[in-house]
Amino acid sequence: MQQKVLKIHPKDNVLVALTGLKKGDLIVYEGESIILQDDVLAKHKFTLNELNAGDGVYMYGVLVGRVKGTIPAGGCLTTENLKHAAEPYDYHGSDYEWEAPDVSPFSNRTFNGFHRKDGRVGTANYWLFIPTVFCENRNLDVIREALVNELGYGITDKYKRYTRQLVEAVKKGEGVDTINFAPSSDSRQERLFPNVDGIKFLNHEGGCGGTRQDAGILGKLLAAYANHPNVGGITVLSLGCQHLQTSDFLEELKKLDPSFDKPLFIFEQQQSGTEQDLISAAIRQTFSGLIEINKQERKPATLDHLCIGVKCGGSDGFSGISANPAVGYCSDLVAALGGKILLAEFPELCGAEQDLIDRSVDEPTARKFIKLMQAYDSLAHQAGSGFYMNPSPGNIRDGLITDAIKSTGAAKKGGYSPVVDVLDYTEQATKAGLNLVCTPGNDVEATTGKAAAGATLILFTTGLGTPTGNPVCPTIKISTNSALAKRMPDIIDIDTGPIITGEKSILQMGEEILEYCIRAASGEVIPKAVLLNQDDFIPWKRGVSL
Repeated sequence: MQQKVLKIHPKDNVLVALTGLKKGDLIVYEGESIILQDDVLAKHKFTLNELNAGDGVYMYGVLVGRVKGTIPAGGCLTTENLKHAAEPYDYHGSDYEWEAPDVSPFSNRTFNGFHRKDGRVGTANYWLFIPTVFCENRNLDVIREALVNELGYGITDKYKRYTRQLVEAVKKGEGVDTINFAPSSDSRQERLFPNVDGIKFLNHEGGCGGTRQDAGILGKLLAAYANHPNVGGITVLSLGCQHLQTSDFLEELKKLDPSFDKPLFIFEQQQSGTEQDLISAAIRQTFSGLIEINKQERKPATLDHLCIGVKCGGSDGFSGISANPAVGYCSDLVAALGGKILLAEFPELCGAEQDLIDRSVDEPTARKFIKLMQAYDSLAHQAGSGFYMNPSPGNIRDGLITDAIKSTGAAKKGGYSPVVDVLDYTEQATKAGLNLVCTPGNDVEATTGKAAAGATLILFTTGLGTPTGNPVCPTIKISTNSALAKRMPDIIDIDTGPIITGEKSILQMGEEILEYCIRAASGEVIPKAVLLNQDDFIPWKRGVSL
């Protein structure tokens, strides 16, 4: 029989409903009897004892809110009776000791990746188109239309066929309601370049018209993508007169790798003559580059070459007790094997700060985290907002009613290994272990920043369903509950719902997630986000984004 409620930490004074509960139900937990005062939906929380105005609510062993008025024992927590609260944090020194998990089942394992000259190993081999300014987005769209489907990387043919069916029905005077969509089992053509996993395009809205600082950050971001281990070659389109000059981009690229030698083609539209001349030349030279990087082949690499970003989006009340802890155990396995883990979304670490500070390997690491967190939160407050406003309506409906509840559950993705480094936006991960990366909580801005830091896979947990990915970093979707996995099978790769039902443990699911990562890194399985071409890319302008 499935357990009905869960107490996450001994210090907690609330229980999580694992299934829907009714007002008047008698809940017996650890010898205590509680009569529910409200209906409690699955994923929501209710109090173990009466709480009065100002009393603290604790989950995951930390303060996650303060009560606005009296809540009786068995009362459901809502935005009406609870407000966000979190303990202050600072560096107090640390004697943190981590007991690494048993990695013997993985100690001699390898994945088949693309070895780069700088020693990093890619999990894919992409050709990347980069515009230095938004003025070139249209030209990128034209090139995308010309190349992607013809070379076997598109997914739009099935929708074009369906549209043609609808057009024919209208021409014949027939209704369209009876024309059902019938996708083929595999809409991709046989690829001309089998060792090239895709052609990707970084359309964006920057490069000119904003501040020079925005253009400078964009240059660092684009250079990080060009230098990414999953990228084999690059075509750059520039207008010529924009803030982000091609020379600025090349300078940032040189800083990252002075011996950069990937195929790189640059086209300045204001120097190229007609649009036809520009686009045809870009396509022709890209073909020569594709021929070159197609010669690269996957070869075995040890698991310490994995660099995995961990992310949650469309979170629900089960995120912090199923998918996120399972990803966290996978993170600990990777850290123990000498790989890199990237935990970002600083607005969603609110309430978990002290734990991360205490786990920092030294004071400079902890101080950098504190400085970035405080500066970010201060900027949000100056704009009339704050981290406390992070939860979305969907989060709240599914039980995440304060930012601290959401954040302390979100932080579980990083596991329990020491924090070895803290990276500002666009800084590169170089140290094995858990790295904190400063990004917004916004799904696409966060995944964009993780890939820039060097993530070669992203583990993305979701309780509500989030159709997003990244152009150069395969994104693996992990559902917190089985209902979502059944409802949206086209976007979910792994279901951690069995943790909720008691069929599997967090450790078992964490090992299964790592097994999937090894297969995905080897190209043996293609994550759904990649199959759907969910190539989302949004640069962060360092403004207020939660």
